[in-house]
Amino acid sequence: MQLYNKLSADERAKLIDEAGQNRLTISFYQYHQIGNPQVFRDTLFIAWNNLDVLGRTYVSNEGINAQISVSATRFKEFKSHLDTISFLEDVRLNIAIEQNNKSFLKLKVKVRDKIVADGLNDETFDVTDIGTHLKARDFNEIIAKENTVLVDMRNHYESEIGHFEGAITPDVDTFRDSLDIIEEDLKEHKEDKNLVMYCTGGIRCEKASAYYKHKGFKNVFQLEGGIIEYVRQVKEHDLENKFKGKNFVFDERRSERVSDDVISVCHQCGEACDDHTNCANQGCHLLFIQCKSCQTKMNDCCSNECKDIHELPQEVQKELRKGKNESNKVFKKGRSEALKFKT
Repeated sequence: MQLYNKLSADERAKLIDEAGQNRLTISFYQYHQIGNPQVFRDTLFIAWNNLDVLGRTYVSNEGINAQISVSATRFKEFKSHLDTISFLEDVRLNIAIEQNNKSFLKLKVKVRDKIVADGLNDETFDVTDIGTHLKARDFNEIIAKENTVLVDMRNHYESEIGHFEGAITPDVDTFRDSLDIIEEDLKEHKEDKNLVMYCTGGIRCEKASAYYKHKGFKNVFQLEGGIIEYVRQVKEHDLENKFKGKNFVFDERRSERVSDDVISVCHQCGEACDDHTNCANQGCHLLFIQCKSCQTKMNDCCSNECKDIHELPQEVQKELRKGKNESNKVFKKGRSEALKFKT
């Protein structure tokens, strides 16, 4: 019985090309008490592998958080499968704004302590006492009010390429970093301001809204379904789009274009640009913004040092990486002294 991915990314990409079918990129989450996450994980993997689902999913005692892709021809079959799981019946599915058949190239279903790394002790507050959900129309109306504070619950490398007009965008690397910073910055307005939050698909705001209500904020709101659902509703109902730039996504696409505005710059030359890349030196893999000109000049690398390493034979590169385990030091998002326009 297959309980793990057996194909490489290159092998899977070839199969996708050979299949010649369009795939849908989808995300969803659901908070729910799962008694045995490992058993649920294994059952899910078997079912999804048979349905040719690809992507990254986290399962824990508190629920599920999934970013996946499925063949468009098997979407109804996939949805029917979800409906057989009691707590996932009719769960909201956020379908990507822009599609790419290779947004995911492997199926990974992992058991984690939490479906979002928030650093909170859930036993200290009521995680079900969440804020008021806002649809796009109501969201546009409330953020226009003077007594509203709009907060981006995403990380700096996400908001850098796109965010809502007038939003507070904390300069943080992780979701957990933003929670205390926002509370401290807004502590004088716990009773007289509307605290309105948003994120990519809604999952971070679900936990943050309950946390801030616990911390004494009286008027807490969250954008239902996040930016992805907001854009869908804006198009469906012909509403004014208040989001500027791109929406960062955690798959091979890296982002979805929401408006024509380019609000960020190339981290190497300073020219207007909002295209993320990962440094081609696999010992670095830094995520940063790089324009086409610098991409060519730097051979997809973030620094001259990485460029020199990337141009070495693969065997030599592997030897240089051997035994090194720098973890998050390597995979920092846009934090490098080598980047002239982002440090």
